[in-house]
Amino acid sequence: MAGNRRLRAVFGLLLVLTDMAMTAIAFYLAYELRLVTEYRPLTSIPPFRVYLGMALIQVLSMAIVFFFAKLYHVKRAGSRIDEFYAVFGAASVGTLLSTSVTAFVYKGNLDYPRLMVIYAWVLTIVLVMIGRLLHGSLVSRLRARGVGADRALIVGTGEAGRMLLQKVRNAPHLGYQLVGFIDNQAGLEEVEGLPVLGSFETIGQVIDEHDIDTVLIGLPEAPREQVMDAISQCERGKVEIKVLPDVFQLIASEVSIGDLNGLPMLTVRDVALRGWRLTVKRAFDLVLGSILLVLSSPLLLLIAALVKLESPGPALFVQERVGLDGKPFPMVKFRTMRVDAEGETGPVWAKADDPRRTRLGAFLRRHSLDELPQLINVVLGEMSLVGPRPERPIFVEQFRQSIPRYMDRHREKAGMAGWAQVNGLRGDTSIEERTKYDLWYVENWSLLLDIKIIIRAIMRVFRDPNAY
Repeated sequence: MAGNRRLRAVFGLLLVLTDMAMTAIAFYLAYELRLVTEYRPLTSIPPFRVYLGMALIQVLSMAIVFFFAKLYHVKRAGSRIDEFYAVFGAASVGTLLSTSVTAFVYKGNLDYPRLMVIYAWVLTIVLVMIGRLLHGSLVSRLRARGVGADRALIVGTGEAGRMLLQKVRNAPHLGYQLVGFIDNQAGLEEVEGLPVLGSFETIGQVIDEHDIDTVLIGLPEAPREQVMDAISQCERGKVEIKVLPDVFQLIASEVSIGDLNGLPMLTVRDVALRGWRLTVKRAFDLVLGSILLVLSSPLLLLIAALVKLESPGPALFVQERVGLDGKPFPMVKFRTMRVDAEGETGPVWAKADDPRRTRLGAFLRRHSLDELPQLINVVLGEMSLVGPRPERPIFVEQFRQSIPRYMDRHREKAGMAGWAQVNGLRGDTSIEERTKYDLWYVENWSLLLDIKIIIRAIMRVFRDPNAY
């Protein structure tokens, strides 16, 4: 454990030095760009050595702002898009701080034009992100080979615990070496190749005996007292603790305490998409959706022609789905299956290697190209670019009977891309888990979140194992 802490410190120091080096390079390139774009004679511009003090102020200002912005509290599975947002904000504040300090130190005696400030700001954002991507890639490769890996223990062998197991196994770059499970189930000695090392009462002892660094608690439906007791025992071992949340914890990301005529009440965030936000989201959908529809029209025509040539039947497939406020609407897709695909089976979900697919259909579904005609639904206002993925009425009726708050996901328009889907919950995956993610999206909507989901959806087009 001590060795891992030292390695984490080395990784953190390397990230700080990388940021500082990239900031310095950005400042130098900003100076060179000024030489290229400046209308004044080059002889009137001071040499770069005159700007060394200013460069030092720039580097130190960025490092200080990045530190207070918690950009050195690196998350193992953090989103690069979130990191870009954070770097953008911190670099902007750092540039303002650097400019202010420079003006105070040099009292206007140094030639520092606004154009050079803008160059340095933009280049800092770009180069720092490049440096962080390279740093992250290096650390991930080392962790995947076991360097600095944390020994991890999973608490709970139920569905949540097994899901944690698969997530960790599918992401070796996170650097977790799974040691075993903890559970109270009598007679259970092994789960998917991992031993059950003890019961809830022996967590502390297991942590000491197996030199555990991280405990992953997968008990979302367990009584709160049981979860708190498990956390209490883990705390005695001074390990990192991660808890898979239940539905309430997931949606109640911002809770305030108020009162109702003197009676204390918890206020959980209501639907985030109200008032002017509805107008903003609709304008975003209409503008971007129209642009994407026009740009993709040649590809749409080509795919339509190929679908018609490969198998008899229409190129487009219109299916009733459930959208905003639980109302049905006709969703448009490219046809990827035989015309009589459900003639014998009735309404069923698609599955991996589904024999009903055409050869072209399998390709279209794997890369989500069959969804492109839904841009028509977006422009017409029946769907949004981002929102909970719509289901067929027969499935909605089934799910609303068995999954709490399932219909709350319909408080926003259905979307081409969803928060659950970009997090791997697509195809034959847990509806309960999908619903948790959809509810979180409904409660936490923002335009930046929509942009993030669109970017992540594009990045998953060619590497989504659940696209079939």
